[in-house]
Amino acid sequence: MAVSKDEILDAISNMTVLEVVDLIKAMEERFGVTAAAAVVAAGPAPGAAVEAAPVEEQTEFNVVLTSFGANKVAVIKAVRAITGLGLKEAKDAVEGVPTVLKEGVSKAEAEAAKKELEEAGATVEIK
Repeated sequence: MAVSKDEILDAISNMTVLEVVDLIKAMEERFGVTAAAAVVAAGPAPGAAVEAAPVEEQTEFNVVLTSFGANKVAVIKAVRAITGLGLKEAKDAVEGVPTVLKEGVSKAEAEAAKKELEEAGATVEIK
């Protein structure tokens, strides 16, 4: 019996971020692919006018934990405070670096999370 796309999407929507990351890793391993987007390097047709595309300012940011440093317990506490995760999920997130802790947040929220995590001893990137 085949599973429909809607059933798969419903199942994924009920997962935590960590569970989705684990699912992606499992799919990459099973199918021998990576989840990175394909980049097509197609230039303009010969003789075509090239217009500069308007540059859009980034409004949504991701907070990525890249290292927990020397004080893992403090970083786990900070991750729990920022994300609302339970103790086990926060510990798994910290030990599974690099980990996206927040997705699609404002610059102010991303900066606040980064500051709190760095005060706990973690290394964080905002993308």
